[in-house]
Amino acid sequence: MSIKPSITVMNGPNLNLLGTRKPEVYGHTTLSDVQDLVRADAEKLGLELRFLQSNHEGQLIDWIHETGPAFKAGESIGMVYNPGAHTHYSYAIRDAIEAAQVPVIELHISNVHAREEFRHHSVVSPVARGIIVGFGIVGYSLAVRGLYELHEAEVSKNLKPGVRT
Repeated sequence: MSIKPSITVMNGPNLNLLGTRKPEVYGHTTLSDVQDLVRADAEKLGLELRFLQSNHEGQLIDWIHETGPAFKAGESIGMVYNPGAHTHYSYAIRDAIEAAQVPVIELHISNVHAREEFRHHSVVSPVARGIIVGFGIVGYSLAVRGLYELHEAEVSKNLKPGVRT
């Protein structure tokens, strides 16, 4: 019996408050609801889900470091990451993604470019494989599907998954 590859969906600071924090921006869906949605998406694609959230930068970096070797071993297709406020200033997370050499889809529930000026710049984007912005909670499904499709296309071309073409 073969082991299903995994996908990591990681959420940064304050996303544990989803559903109660600024519902006019982020909606009423909780992070637990998002996990259920993404688990169903992953199962349809034959993926094992690793769903994580932390308010602590060091913990997020440790999870990125863990995902890199799993990706290189063919055990993971990569990560979907909603960095929250870390988007704008966490060079440590940016560097961890680059060092781990793991494909990451950066995800934002709201359209950060239609919000406050400080939200317009991401230090994560330059090391992300792709970016999903402003689709609400459905963005998680789009990101999971997008990462899966990128991975499958690279596998079918006999490329090393995660290598940009």
